[in-house]
Amino acid sequence: MLASRAGGTLYVGVTNNLVRRVYEHREGLADGFTKRYGIKMLVYFEPHDTVAAALQREKNIKHWSREWKIDLIVANNSEWRDLYEEIVR
Repeated sequence: MLASRAGGTLYVGVTNNLVRRVYEHREGLADGFTKRYGIKMLVYFEPHDTVAAALQREKNIKHWSREWKIDLIVANNSEWRDLYEEIVR
């Protein structure tokens, strides 16, 4: 899950290469919603064993209310840190 800032606009997506995809969003290489709203911070992610599991989880989260999404982020990243540096190590 990406955010524009702590408590800001949220984006939920799925990818097979998290580092590459977050880099594309951070550098403005991904046109559309994330570029328009300045969504660049990786605030939450989950690894999945299969593409099917990842797609189902994305679909479920997208149907959640904003409050539930924020609760998920806060439960795992209460300071809304940008987790990008952690995944590129």
